[in-house]
Amino acid sequence: MVVFLVHLFFTAALLLLVVAHLVRGVEVEGWGPAILGAIMLGLVNAFVRPVMVLLTLPFTILSFGLFLLVINALMLWLVSVLVPGIRVRDFASALLGSLLLTLLNLGVASLLGPV
Repeated sequence: MVVFLVHLFFTAALLLLVVAHLVRGVEVEGWGPAILGAIMLGLVNAFVRPVMVLLTLPFTILSFGLFLLVINALMLWLVSVLVPGIRVRDFASALLGSLLLTLLNLGVASLLGPV
């Protein structure tokens, strides 16, 4: 179980570094902030995101689910506020970064299969 969690956070940290490299406006200073950011992103997605999804349910329904992209961007932006060494310049960078992070996570999950 511990090996799985270490592998999970290492992969998430690596993907955060890739997003920072590809998206102008998203900056990660190194492996330390990336690992802390991966842990914080997991916690934010586990505790804050469900509350946000519930509170914004009418907007999500009216936008046919596209408002969830906005919520994902806000979660990435919140992590950048909480973790020193991670910076997101503006909302557009957060939106593009969260979309790319989602696609990269989907790609890694499809390559590794069910864990």
